[in-house]
Amino acid sequence: MAKELGVGIIGCGNISTTYFKLSPLFKGLKVLACADINMEAARLRAEEYQVKAQTIDELLANDELDVIVNLTIPDAHFPVSKRILEAGKHVYSEKPLVLSLEQGEELRRIAKEKGLAVGCAPDTFLGGAHQLARKFVDDGGIGRITSGACYVMSPGMEMWHPNPDFFFLPGGGPILDLGPYYIANLINLIGPVKRVGAMTSMASETRTITSQPRNGEVIPVKTPTTIQALLEFVSGATVTLTASWDVWSHRHANMELYGTEGSLYVPDPNFFGGTVEVSGRSKDIKPLNEWAHPFGISNQESPNGPRANYRTAGLADMAASLIDGRDARCSLDRTLHGVDVMTSILKSGVENRFVDLTTTCTQPAALGIEEAQALLK
Repeated sequence: MAKELGVGIIGCGNISTTYFKLSPLFKGLKVLACADINMEAARLRAEEYQVKAQTIDELLANDELDVIVNLTIPDAHFPVSKRILEAGKHVYSEKPLVLSLEQGEELRRIAKEKGLAVGCAPDTFLGGAHQLARKFVDDGGIGRITSGACYVMSPGMEMWHPNPDFFFLPGGGPILDLGPYYIANLINLIGPVKRVGAMTSMASETRTITSQPRNGEVIPVKTPTTIQALLEFVSGATVTLTASWDVWSHRHANMELYGTEGSLYVPDPNFFGGTVEVSGRSKDIKPLNEWAHPFGISNQESPNGPRANYRTAGLADMAASLIDGRDARCSLDRTLHGVDVMTSILKSGVENRFVDLTTTCTQPAALGIEEAQALLK
């Protein structure tokens, strides 16, 4: 296989700028074309980033493209990814990959039949902070992980997103939108999940947009906006996960893991960097010594200061896996297991019972300093 894969993008909304801006950091990728159901949106992105604007049909038939990135809304992820596979292209999708296990198994069947790869965000668990946490866990720094607690809570998405409707429809909600970051990192640090239990609620049947250009518009809410879940891992560890868009403020840490020899405090899994802290039996909390992981180095300014942002690292790792003939870290098996976790959480909330998962996966290989550097130009 060629040492550089031609990349096409379907979906030219907000998130597409991240892929256009950051993909040039990585080896093995060259974005050549983009498409959108709104051709004007495709033309604007194409002009901005000097690529070719095409219709979706034209993009799928483009022989220069090896892999297509699916950046459509969640409800369209399955049909668009299916079309990409049927066109003979590898797929890398934004999260969530699909909205049901049945959809995921259909993608798996087509991919296997055609000898194609399917990968999916999030890739933030490849970040320097989370790989430092992984190394510390693998080295036995807190002993055996027995339990933990995760919190991702805010007032919601209507405060900043210009078109937040889909966040509050089936396929949206905090567990399917933000849950993937936490679940992917838990799989990275602990391994696969065995069963889940949850309670869910919805604070309001409507939301009022306060962002521009639709300030004041009222939109319906059709999915739970607060989810409190308990995850039991194959290892025996149990972790609580609270995801909510009904919370104005809180003091909870994003992720804490408790082991037989100490506790680990992991920064926000939505981002690549941050400070990892640890306490042993002395109970003194201290930061882990920083290491020179390239995906932990700040490369972007944000309202909260400098930030490490290496999104598309998962796509680059998938490209390298195709070239090198190895397992991709953001693989279909791991992504589909994450979907199983999230949909089972929602099912548990409806049925008021624990739900056994029907999928499993392996932990992704750790991404050390040299391996991360090998992905960068």
